[in-house]
Amino acid sequence: MHSSAVFLIEFGAIILGLGLLGRMAGRLKFSPIPLYLLAGLAFGEGGLLPLGASEEFVAIGAEIGVILLLLMLGLEYTATDLVTNLKTQYPAGLVDGALNALPGAAMALLLGWGPVAAVVLAGVTWISSSGVIAKVLGDLGRLGNRETPVVLSILVLEDLAMAVYLPIVTALLAGAGLAAGSVTLAIALGVAGLVLFVAVRYGRLISRFVSSDDPEKLLLVVLGLTLLVAGIAQQLQVSAAVGAFLVGIALSGEVAEGAHNLLSPLRDLFAAVFFVFFGLHTDPTSIPPVLLPALALAVVTAGTKIATGYWAARCNGISAKGSWRAGGTLVARGEFSIVIAGLAVSAGIEPSLGPLATAYVLILVVIGPLTARYTEPVASWVIARRRPSAAPAPAPRTAAGETGGAHDELADSVRHDR
Repeated sequence: MHSSAVFLIEFGAIILGLGLLGRMAGRLKFSPIPLYLLAGLAFGEGGLLPLGASEEFVAIGAEIGVILLLLMLGLEYTATDLVTNLKTQYPAGLVDGALNALPGAAMALLLGWGPVAAVVLAGVTWISSSGVIAKVLGDLGRLGNRETPVVLSILVLEDLAMAVYLPIVTALLAGAGLAAGSVTLAIALGVAGLVLFVAVRYGRLISRFVSSDDPEKLLLVVLGLTLLVAGIAQQLQVSAAVGAFLVGIALSGEVAEGAHNLLSPLRDLFAAVFFVFFGLHTDPTSIPPVLLPALALAVVTAGTKIATGYWAARCNGISAKGSWRAGGTLVARGEFSIVIAGLAVSAGIEPSLGPLATAYVLILVVIGPLTARYTEPVASWVIARRRPSAAPAPAPRTAAGETGGAHDELADSVRHDR
């Protein structure tokens, strides 16, 4: 009875604290992710008030949070959207992966963490935060801008790449050899391809089977199906998150919209619990030693994300100003970087990887909204400063006081992108 009371007190305090932190972030028009991470640091190992009785339940809630994050991500897209983006925007996806995954892998190798940690840190620095970016686009009123489809296409390709990347990481962290890892990857690719094929051909039938006019029944069927598929995927070493993502893709139309509305509050609750759980397993005293590498990595990958967005937007005929806005919008990292780092922390691969990922995400989830707002005006100011002046230079005078020669005025006016 006593332990039950302590559990209720601790877990109630966590949920109440998360609600207050979320309200504070909303008033400041800020992502609550850094506040949730800081809360976990405060109540975890080496924190101000370590938890005891509720930690096991928080761990289960965190796992459900990851599953719901990926399910809701899948509900955002149809199989047709994914196939279309893959065909038309794959060069941008390749550039995005090369520019943003390589710095993370290089940093891990420079720190002497080994190849497995390098693959994990590559994913941490590669994947942008869809949630933070969507909120920033809405807050800045850019959802209708010409560059926004380019930003969303890159995010879609990153999310689709997760279906391949996560099984690879899961196999590596489990210590699977080359043969076992190849089998796992083949299974993941086969399942993903099969789901996309079935969703394109028979998506309406699946949605009709799941559909229900009763919100309660719809919620139970979608949530139960998602947890079941996620569990089967986990058993096959494919990753529970990938299973949930594929369930979301398979649903479409009114069913996807209804499930999204019903599951959004649950997603927000358990996702917040997940961030707290990650912070609980990160000792605050372990962050200062990795703060400098995290800051260097944040600076480098903020630049590579801006370059990615700029290049992709210019290739799609967007003006320079719009291209700079696209690049600045992609900088934020968040939930998926923590999901990837959480896998490594649970496997105990490298003790310093969790603290570095925490510091890295904290830096970029704060900087991301700022780069989205100010990259374009700062770039325009720098370019304007570097352009030659439009005014003609004064002509030298002769000894008689007359001008010594004619000077041509600038023929071209300064072009201003809109």
